[in-house]
Amino acid sequence: MGTIRLLGPPAIEHEGRPARAPRGRKAWVLLAYVLLADRPPSRQRLAELFFADADDPLGALRWTLAELRRTLGRSDVLTGDPVSRGGLPDDAVDARALMDELADPAPLLEARGELLEGVYVASCPEVESWLAVERHRVSALIETRLRQTAVTLLAAGRAADAVPYAARAVELNPLEEGNHELLVRSLAMAGDRTAALRQVAAGRDVLRRELGVEASEALTEAASAGSDSPRTPALSGRAAALSQLDAGLAAIDAGAIDPGIQCLRRAVAEAARCRDPQLQARTLAALGGALVHAVRGRDEEGALVLQEALRFAAVAGDRATAVIAHRELGYVEVLAGRRSAADRWLSKAQALAETDAELASILGVRGQNASDEGDYPAAFIHLGESIERARAAGDDRQEAWSLSILARAHLLRDERHQAAAAADLSMRIVQQQRWMAFLPWPKALRAEVDLRNGELAAAADAFEQSWVLGCQVGDPCWEAMAARGLGLLSAGRGDHRAAAEWLGEATVRCNRVTDRYHWMQGHILDTAIDSALDRGDEGRARPLVATLGALAARGDMRELVVRAQVHRHRLGDGGALATARVLAADVDNPALLALIDDPDRPKVAR
Repeated sequence: MGTIRLLGPPAIEHEGRPARAPRGRKAWVLLAYVLLADRPPSRQRLAELFFADADDPLGALRWTLAELRRTLGRSDVLTGDPVSRGGLPDDAVDARALMDELADPAPLLEARGELLEGVYVASCPEVESWLAVERHRVSALIETRLRQTAVTLLAAGRAADAVPYAARAVELNPLEEGNHELLVRSLAMAGDRTAALRQVAAGRDVLRRELGVEASEALTEAASAGSDSPRTPALSGRAAALSQLDAGLAAIDAGAIDPGIQCLRRAVAEAARCRDPQLQARTLAALGGALVHAVRGRDEEGALVLQEALRFAAVAGDRATAVIAHRELGYVEVLAGRRSAADRWLSKAQALAETDAELASILGVRGQNASDEGDYPAAFIHLGESIERARAAGDDRQEAWSLSILARAHLLRDERHQAAAAADLSMRIVQQQRWMAFLPWPKALRAEVDLRNGELAAAADAFEQSWVLGCQVGDPCWEAMAARGLGLLSAGRGDHRAAAEWLGEATVRCNRVTDRYHWMQGHILDTAIDSALDRGDEGRARPLVATLGALAARGDMRELVVRAQVHRHRLGDGGALATARVLAADVDNPALLALIDDPDRPKVAR
């Protein structure tokens, strides 16, 4: 067996020589559909998707599969029901090999072209829509591997080797500021400050020209990164490092973020001077976690610091710190919508974890990742166990956090009683703990339940409190969620102008930092599109739908992919609703199926 090339113009090669191409463009897409599927698809589903207009859909499928087997020169592939790859290894398919996280990353640097480049199936809108989504997904997975390879090399002190991977990530997705920051940091740590500064300027110009936004300070500051992690002068030994570590964590817990970060940087510097691997691992993990959670716009730096923490934890045999670092790296990937990378980090963390507290925090993030993806059965399992383990460990804040994600999952399924119960319990724990920085999130979720139940006064009071608290905390996600709620409330009152203003504000708030939460961005886009379509503003809705479709596909947010198709239907795309039905088969959400059954009903004001 040779190689099946799905990236760029498709081709099949035997012993380095091109084989006869299968007849019909639809055959190429069918081949890609089966080879890239997470689970083997049934013959009935393939027939309905690819050959619904044929007199004998199953017969047309049988003929096309036989044609593909002849072209591949194998009789043991693309057989059975469901249709499987058979004995075809992953490395025989270029796209699967490049997405394999355990494979040699070097071929990533040579890969060019999108999935099935030049292949279009205009006669079959459902297949064309699947191909558009899959192109985004495959591109995002390759970008993720490029980024992960660059970060791993940086953490290992091989900055020069990281540069080509970071540069390829920029080439693949130049509109992601984090890719520019990674390249700048790689160049700076490799000792080429001139090239780093040149890349800062190039990145700033691209973001301003294409997105109309200014780059964050993190991009410029990345050019000052040196080959050594610490950025501050050393103090006086192990005791000083521990003192700075404790002071930094206490300051951050009290809300004094900048002083806390400075203390942690000094702790890292002093630990490096002491040459104590365990102390280095602990201080780096603390700094990395603080950069990820407490300082918005610093996820790229935080991820690199956490990778360094892992390296020292491995040397010291520090299991507990390794668990923390793996979990936090998984959390970064969840926010960025990189599902497979998130699952890999979190699986490693879970394999190392031993205590209820450790497992509670890991399972909470796994539940969030599954919910973002639209895998509700997995989300409920992870979140349920997270809550139980948090209670067993006496970790009230983790219990409140996981309850809030559980409330969100129930709300997305329109299970209002369960959503309200989870949100109420989360808020009660938060208030007992005086964890006011977190309160805006469950309060906004609970307010939306009230809004859906027609209790506008209660919803208004809760959304307004969430907005004020979110602004006081300065968290873009909390601000955005509250602003979205106030937009929904305004629409419910019939004030569509105010609804549009609040939803515009929500969009601005959630995009205020570069390391935005991609699910939140998509959730707000979805609501803004519904609002625009409800008031007949198709001109406003159309570009937002394109943005949502690409964002959801790249972030493997399956429910939002389906919702983007429903929006396309409302904009007059004749095949979009059928595509939505096909894609929704993988999402266990009764509310989503109800939406597809009644797609033209006004959404925001319901």
